[in-house]
Amino acid sequence: MAASTGLPLEKWVRAVRLSSAVSAALLSALIVTGCGSPPTAIAEVEDTDMIDVVALSADQQVDAPEAAPLTIVDLDTVRQLTGAASPNATDRRWNVHGTDLGHMFRHKDDLYMVFGDTYGPDGGDWRSNTIARMADPDPAGGFAIANMIEGADGTAKEVIRSAKIPGVEWTVIPTNGVSLGERMVLHYMSVRMWGADDKWYVRRSGLAYSDDDGQNWTRSDTAVWPAGSGFEQVAYVKHDDMIYIFGIPQGRFGGVRLGRVVPQDVFDPGAYTYWDGQRWSTDIRAARDVVAAPAGELSVAWNAQHRAWLMMYLDPVKRAIVLRSAASLTGPWSDPQVVAHADSYPGLYAPYIVPTSAADDAIYFTMSRWKPVYNVFLMKGRVQALAADRAEAEPVALEPSGD
Repeated sequence: MAASTGLPLEKWVRAVRLSSAVSAALLSALIVTGCGSPPTAIAEVEDTDMIDVVALSADQQVDAPEAAPLTIVDLDTVRQLTGAASPNATDRRWNVHGTDLGHMFRHKDDLYMVFGDTYGPDGGDWRSNTIARMADPDPAGGFAIANMIEGADGTAKEVIRSAKIPGVEWTVIPTNGVSLGERMVLHYMSVRMWGADDKWYVRRSGLAYSDDDGQNWTRSDTAVWPAGSGFEQVAYVKHDDMIYIFGIPQGRFGGVRLGRVVPQDVFDPGAYTYWDGQRWSTDIRAARDVVAAPAGELSVAWNAQHRAWLMMYLDPVKRAIVLRSAASLTGPWSDPQVVAHADSYPGLYAPYIVPTSAADDAIYFTMSRWKPVYNVFLMKGRVQALAADRAEAEPVALEPSGD
């Protein structure tokens, strides 16, 4: 996954500097594809043209909330979760020296953590995605990794295969997951190419599923959305017997939109409805921003203590992870409050709230950093209501909407 400000370019450089064996394999794939049929994973590609990043417009506004918003204070790094410096020793146990993301979902009383691009030593043994099962779903208990989905050699395996062909399918990044009884579901984006300045280009997004607790995954033939849908990256929320889907476009400069579907229809794109600002519409093109641009990787969770929804995401312009809160999933969402800034946490991105039922002020979330090390960290803070006088004294300007 591309990291914070400037990382798409950094990631391109890192990917190009893979081990000689991996680089040779990529070159061979490009040569073979140029004179023959592409691999099965990308055989259905319609074309290889680049897709423009969604443009910003300033003609939409998000209404200001009536109540004082929530903020996070007393932020602290609990521990590094992946890599050689982690107590989980993922480098030694599963050849995971560097990885990112770490979004989570519960399945059969277990908590699974899903990672993006994963590397062995010196940038070798590149896998587009990997999955871990946590030993204890309570982050206060240490958040140890019990096991990862492994290949035949015992290393963490790539669970959703990617073609690794720049311009066609460079990588496949899971953006969030959900459990449907016996079935695990991952939403993914098929990335054509990494760009510069927090931009990347998505070929399509879709769903993959596993019926054996994550050991093997299949890409759905029906649950596929073309690039430009505005839901290239998502955050899932189960609520009122529905699955709500917060979506953002490719890259980090669009706004957040909202859809929903009943669980049994999750693989049918035609069954989804989208919030148009006043009601639910069957037309995805009617979806309007519930949170203004720019927004990067995001997560949404219920906070029982404050009886409010929390949304965290990367704001690439502020170079910060921000928090918004709302009484309803459709909003209005509060103005963004800075949780962590790149000046204090260089290379920060991808804040994913740990799903928990704890009814207190503590909040845990994973946060990725691409420097000084490319890995995932567990963060802890305290949620508190922002004083009304401070909210009035320090208004936060709304960014223009991505439409």
